[in-house]
Amino acid sequence: MIAPALLFPLPAQAQQNGLPSFLDNLFSGSKSAPSQPAPGPDGPKPWSGEDGASGHPLMTAAAIREAASNFNTCVAGMWPDAARRGVTQENFQRFTTGLSPDLRIMDLMDSQPEFTKSIWDYLDILVNDNRLAKGKEVLAKYKAQFDATEKAYGVDRYIIASIWGIESNYSTQMGDRSVLQSTATLACIGRRQAYFKDEFLSALEILNRGDLRPEQLRGSWAGAFGPTQFMPTAFKRFAVDGDGDGRRDVVDNPTDLIASTANNLKKDGWQAGQTWGYEVVVPQGFNYMLADRAKAMTIAQWEKLGLTRPNRQSFPHPNDKAYLLAPAGAQGPGFLMLQNYRVIMKYNPAEAYALAIGHFADRLRGGQPFVQPWPRQERELSRTERLELQQLLARRGFYKGTPDGQFGGQTREALRNFQASIGAPADGFASSDMLDRLRGR
Repeated sequence: MIAPALLFPLPAQAQQNGLPSFLDNLFSGSKSAPSQPAPGPDGPKPWSGEDGASGHPLMTAAAIREAASNFNTCVAGMWPDAARRGVTQENFQRFTTGLSPDLRIMDLMDSQPEFTKSIWDYLDILVNDNRLAKGKEVLAKYKAQFDATEKAYGVDRYIIASIWGIESNYSTQMGDRSVLQSTATLACIGRRQAYFKDEFLSALEILNRGDLRPEQLRGSWAGAFGPTQFMPTAFKRFAVDGDGDGRRDVVDNPTDLIASTANNLKKDGWQAGQTWGYEVVVPQGFNYMLADRAKAMTIAQWEKLGLTRPNRQSFPHPNDKAYLLAPAGAQGPGFLMLQNYRVIMKYNPAEAYALAIGHFADRLRGGQPFVQPWPRQERELSRTERLELQQLLARRGFYKGTPDGQFGGQTREALRNFQASIGAPADGFASSDMLDRLRGR
């Protein structure tokens, strides 16, 4: 979301380690509240009983009620699959007896917030003095573990500490929903049952093996758990026993947590000794059509196009390949993104999230805030306005998709083409001014 859909985490996306964690709610105006339901006078907030906003046939109120009435049969029907994964019948019964659906998740899964936060507000929330102070304490407290992990995996300790801080505010906001209940609910009800069936069965495997206890397996409504928010399937792929005690405890064992997070990044292609990217000054009159993940060039090539680092710092590796990210268009700073930035996006496929992780890591290392100002006078368009913008682009022949109020690459390209047609910088930045111009004002 250089428009909201690529910059910010999407609740419907299958994020490898952060399918919605506490970050999700940053943009609904309610990912930095914890994941547990907001308490009401009689306990957690109940399901609304309404159709989901996605319009998916499995998210109608009637379909949800019907699936919920069949919940116990659905869970019991997963026994043969669990057995094939090595789960004993005794443990299957032990961990599934008494499970009931958490229908409030249906509202959370299909929520479409009217208002979102700008990238600069997002960075202000996540990269702040309190979190920096906590991060430095964590780095000092677990120095031996970070030393060993860097040596074994070649992954920068500051990136790991950054993920820990941003995903759970250093273990203080991990979510309090039962991962088993959440994934069982989603495996039997709603529009993503096949995906969450795998997550539910993986959660059973984790408990059957004894890596974690049921009371430790608590997290977000989508099943992400622990200080760095592993999904059960990601835990299976990446969790390691860092201290050799026979368990892979990524919840309460800092050694396992740090090593497992590093193993994840390494297996996703982390380049040891390399940074994630650079803040850059984009020259006046620059062709923003080049600001595209698919248009990577060497740093030296970008320099020839006039891009420089603030304060005229040099680029240490001019042959590295990078792409240009301009999240606020011509009005804000640019960033040249390297391979390690793409690796962070595999952890959570949202450009603002990856930018926050990289920047927070640099600040933990002793680096300075971004030099160039953000266009703080601009406001984020509401979902209603984003929908209108897409409809107006479609009416003028620039947008070929179905207007939905979510901004992805297709919307950004359409907006750029419209901007180019009126002689404006084709930066894809969805400002209120662009909406007014589309309205003909």
